[in-house]
Amino acid sequence: MKLKLGIPKGSLQDATVDLFRRAGFNITVSSRSYFPVIDDPELECMLIRAQEMARYVDDGVLDAGLTGLDWVRENDADVVTVADLIYAKQSFGKVRWVLAVPESSAVNSVKDLEGKIIATELVGATRRYLAEHGVNAKVEFSWGATEVKPPVLADAIVEVTETGSSLRANKLRIVDTVLESNTQLIANKQAWQDPAKRKKLQDIKMLLEGAMNALGKVGLMLNVEKRNLDKVLGVLPALKKPTVSHLSDENWVAVNTILDESTVRIIIPRLKEAGAEGIVEYPLNKIVP
Repeated sequence: MKLKLGIPKGSLQDATVDLFRRAGFNITVSSRSYFPVIDDPELECMLIRAQEMARYVDDGVLDAGLTGLDWVRENDADVVTVADLIYAKQSFGKVRWVLAVPESSAVNSVKDLEGKIIATELVGATRRYLAEHGVNAKVEFSWGATEVKPPVLADAIVEVTETGSSLRANKLRIVDTVLESNTQLIANKQAWQDPAKRKKLQDIKMLLEGAMNALGKVGLMLNVEKRNLDKVLGVLPALKKPTVSHLSDENWVAVNTILDESTVRIIIPRLKEAGAEGIVEYPLNKIVP
């Protein structure tokens, strides 16, 4: 059994390859090949632009692939969503496709765009959005550099953003959110019906989600005398449930827990003050519930 898996080429490529590495799969990408090497004999990878991924999965050229919900909707693809993976090129959150206009524009809502020109790469979804609001406007496909088109080449744009910084830099303001999107692992419907391929995809889903759960987390282990245990546990976040185990010295115990990496620099000195010794912080690749 070989599962043909599409890896998104472009802005999501590095984040995807890194997520797979955390999940236990090493993918080697060559600048001269569209077929990355993966250290799993049951997987065969191909680099495909995220914009086209859903179409190739729907057509059966690929068994599965990673792409954004935006491009699944844009291609009107009939695919199975195996997993929602909330990550993007800069952060591990959702992205938004927003309707934006120049700061000086008189447009304050989508209704003000009647008869106007909108430039975007997300043509189909934008047309559906306008139809939902009963607005007739001309939607033009943009090959890139969409932010620079208003006000000369378009009255408004629909563009993807994570932070809004690029829009602000181009003196644009957001009028509305057209679509929220996040990365998904999608599968071809026939491939999903194949028991071996479905099992493989479910395994990949579990490992990828485990890697996502571990992002921003670290493990912490330490030793403490029993008489100081309550003080040490009092320092640790209340919602965490540390593992306490006995040591060869009956007066001492070992404590093991998982913490947000951002809090460790505050917590470790407090643990030391509470009587903890032999404190070890270690990285985590996966947390599988």
